[in-house]
Amino acid sequence: MIFLINVQTMKVNSIAEKGTNIINEDNFIIKDNMFGVFDGATSLDKYIDSKGKTGGYLASSIAKEAFGYNDIPLVDLANIANDKIMQEMKRRKITVENKVNLWSTSAAIVRIVNSKLDWLQIGDSLILIINKDNSFRLLVENYDHDEAVLVMWKQLADKGVRNIWNEISDASVKLRKTMNVNYGILNGEKEMNNFLNIGVENLNNIAHILLFTDGLFIPKKDPKKPDDFSKFVELFLSGGLAEVKKYVRNIEKSDPECSIYPRFKQYDDIVAI
Repeated sequence: MIFLINVQTMKVNSIAEKGTNIINEDNFIIKDNMFGVFDGATSLDKYIDSKGKTGGYLASSIAKEAFGYNDIPLVDLANIANDKIMQEMKRRKITVENKVNLWSTSAAIVRIVNSKLDWLQIGDSLILIINKDNSFRLLVENYDHDEAVLVMWKQLADKGVRNIWNEISDASVKLRKTMNVNYGILNGEKEMNNFLNIGVENLNNIAHILLFTDGLFIPKKDPKKPDDFSKFVELFLSGGLAEVKKYVRNIEKSDPECSIYPRFKQYDDIVAI
């Protein structure tokens, strides 16, 4: 492992909070100069093992462990994580030929070396950079693969439909079948390499680096509109990750039926660094 970093010059904070489900399927890693978040997604066959661990949790845990080695390029670590997810699914006799059975996880990883930030991203876990002048940018902007289904959700909610999940189940299955076809995810499929986003940033003008899963996205009424990261940054600069989480949870609390702010569950899992 090779890294040069003065930890005394850094302040690292993290948050993790379970959503509506029994366990938090998201994971994060803070190890030496490696930082990452992983958003596990439950397979549609609802796999759960004897210890109460879901496929989404297992996928994000496997990815976290793989990136912990931190001794080769990030792309290679992503492939190791992806392969290990497939190996574990096969070991547990998951029918991997059916996409809806696949365990999966998104990922957003950064590794700090000297004055450079190496990064890798796949899925809808994000990396947001805030500069010293408080300007900001996402390192990846094309990440929203749920829009079409959430637009359908909003239309049904506006019509007063109560049990929306029953109405969109076919659309959810169709969406899941486009993993590593229309959007990327770590789920054991080699095609995920076509969706890996990687880059290098100079740290000289950067004040804050934020990594977070989609549970920290600010809920929005119109799924067609872009996410409001100007509000996100405003909240972060006033009170850190905890302030963003408080704002998100208050909106979610006000809309238990997910009818005003379309989303798949009242409270999503959150991890952020």
